[in-house]
Amino acid sequence: MNIINKEAPLYIKVHEKDNVAIVVNNNGLTAGSVFPCGLVLKEHIPQGHKVALNNIAKGDDILRYGEVIGYALRDIAQGCWIDESLVGLPTAPNLASLPLATAIPPALPALEGYTFEGYRNSDGSVGTRNLLAITTSVHCVAGVVDYVVSIIERQLLPDFPNVDGVVALNHLYGCGVAINAPAAIIPIRTLHNLALNPNFGGEVMVVGLGCEKLQPERLLQGTPDVQPISLDEDDIVRLQDEQHVGFESMVNDILRVAKRHLQRLNQRRRETVPASELVVGMQCGGSDAFSGVTANPAVGFASDLLVRCGATVMFSEVTEVRDAIHLLTPRVIDPQTGRRLLEEMAWYDDYLNSGQTDRSANPSPGNKKGGLANVVEKALGSIAKSGSSAIVEVLSPGQRPTRRGLIYAATPASDFICGTQQMASGITLQVFTTGRGTPYGLAAIPVIKMATRSALAERWHDLMDINAGTIATGEESIEQVGWRLFELILDIASGRKQSWSDRWGIHNALAVFNPAPVT
Repeated sequence: MNIINKEAPLYIKVHEKDNVAIVVNNNGLTAGSVFPCGLVLKEHIPQGHKVALNNIAKGDDILRYGEVIGYALRDIAQGCWIDESLVGLPTAPNLASLPLATAIPPALPALEGYTFEGYRNSDGSVGTRNLLAITTSVHCVAGVVDYVVSIIERQLLPDFPNVDGVVALNHLYGCGVAINAPAAIIPIRTLHNLALNPNFGGEVMVVGLGCEKLQPERLLQGTPDVQPISLDEDDIVRLQDEQHVGFESMVNDILRVAKRHLQRLNQRRRETVPASELVVGMQCGGSDAFSGVTANPAVGFASDLLVRCGATVMFSEVTEVRDAIHLLTPRVIDPQTGRRLLEEMAWYDDYLNSGQTDRSANPSPGNKKGGLANVVEKALGSIAKSGSSAIVEVLSPGQRPTRRGLIYAATPASDFICGTQQMASGITLQVFTTGRGTPYGLAAIPVIKMATRSALAERWHDLMDINAGTIATGEESIEQVGWRLFELILDIASGRKQSWSDRWGIHNALAVFNPAPVT
């Protein structure tokens, strides 16, 4: 391992063809700073932002990751700062002309002997937690369910020490919506599959109001592409039922049903299972220019390790894949899977067009402050989370996988919606990379947060679980950080360690993707 002088001017150039690099040093570098190669900065450049490695004429390509991230809107001199205002957005790859399954990666050597302590379910899935989930059919009941959850936590859970907790699957869907619209398949499928997440042990109970459009029976039936959930009528509580006289009657009825499920969950124990039973979601949020060179490549390495173990890995976020789609379509396992990938990209193109917006609405102000010029640069860094394995399946939002391996699960790029949709697709643990920082967490799923740079990891020392900034300074390799992440995944999945978001109890609300009309 080569430890370098962190105070010396340092940049990262990703590909030999690149004509830009990003500044590594904390607080950036001042004009006159000289890099070891002799490059002299002509102006101050903030950390993570791009420096021109040579003169770039107006209209010329700007290259990072060996790919065109844009074109110069004016002449840019060597040693100058290239901020987002100087980078023109190129055209997105034409979906009709992309190669499919032309460079299928060979299977990586199997990785055997790795295990974790999980909860095996009757359907064959394995959870990383043992939770009671209360499914809701409409947002109207959320306040009542939250009230009951607090009672369960205070009064019931002490009697069920083998249950990790209780979560309310509250959401904003269920009524005041076009329930029969074609796009309603997404939120209905999502809510159906959320109830089946492996961390809930197959114990399903539903609280509804009674007059909502998404009746509990329809939620349980789901959509044509799911298996209906069979429940006893006693597992469904409707607050408008005439048997409920007053608020306390509703509360007591929910507690009665919950107690029955808690009794069964309390009989469960962790057992040693192969790492192949893991279903891990990979996500990024609050990204910066380091995301694609430190944290995301380390996540990609860990993704490959998981796939080598036979596990399932999901990556998502359509808008942050679309501009790098030409690098993914050759990696699909067969042309049919490639066509499914293109279908999801085209569907989202149409979705954005219907809202009279486009991909230029991404990135966020914070992403730009962290050095990302546009969505092209962001996408090229985002897909690094997928590692180097073949993509074996493509899922529409909220669908559950039918295969193991590397899977593309289509979701919006919103952190909260992506997390919710991946959870519906069955992830039991999530890895979340961030450069700007976010306290994001999920109540039902352990979330491991990885910092892209050491300054964030040090400042947010009790929110970031792992630091990938050591890659930028040469203290660790991508492989070393990837192995550390892999081992942490096994520890947290086993309950041996706890993520910071869980230690603090920081959990975001669910955000179900609803592209259908609200009436």
